[in-house]
Amino acid sequence: QLGLVESGGGVVQPGGFLTLSCTSTTFSLANYALAWFRQAPGKDREAVSCIGTRYQRANYLDSVKDRFTIARDGSKETVYLQMTDLKPEDTARYFCVRQNFCSAVPTSFDSWGQGTQVTVSS
Repeated sequence: QLGLVESGGGVVQPGGFLTLSCTSTTFSLANYALAWFRQAPGKDREAVSCIGTRYQRANYLDSVKDRFTIARDGSKETVYLQMTDLKPEDTARYFCVRQNFCSAVPTSFDSWGQGTQVTVSS
């Protein structure tokens, strides 16, 4: 068990905000890129955003680029996804992914958390 742990999901009304967090209980994340993916019921998994070890960001989804911000703390051990102006179509399970380098396409070297559910509903 590689121990990526996500938190911060929940139910929020449209227009609301949430901040997701991810850290590891078993290994250091400082030397890895960290990404957020999401998957809605009945839909394909999609890459949301990634942040590298030098804090460089890659944003993969046009629909969220002005609303979601990925960040990592100074120790590089925790990654966040700050989500604002949430919309019903943002409803999905959000996964934290450890990657050797940022990639919108998952690789066999990636490690995944269990995910945290975000539901946007009035």
